[in-house]
Amino acid sequence: MSITRERFESGLSYQAYKEAMTRNRDRVEANERRVVLDRETVRALKSLPQPLNVVVLAEDWCGDVIANLPVLGRLSEEVGTLNVRIFYRDQNLDLMERWLNQGKFQSIPVFAFFDER
Repeated sequence: MSITRERFESGLSYQAYKEAMTRNRDRVEANERRVVLDRETVRALKSLPQPLNVVVLAEDWCGDVIANLPVLGRLSEEVGTLNVRIFYRDQNLDLMERWLNQGKFQSIPVFAFFDER
């Protein structure tokens, strides 16, 4: 399952998503400060031969997004080769349909990783 380059680029960067948040930004930023990254994971991602594109489906009211998105945000900053683009789930139901939990639940966050191929 892939996504076009144009569609991917239309998503928000992690920083742009945070700036656009209308609620819970303080909680996301507090969680960012608490993230401890595993050095082996960072090394492994840095050693990949090409960057990874990461599609994220999220909403700023969701507790699971608030808890987990800061980990990906910090990881992308540390590694430098994760191109993260965030899409609001409720505005991108066609994307959500691709990654339904158990084939029926619109659970978020969704993190989908793609290489350039």
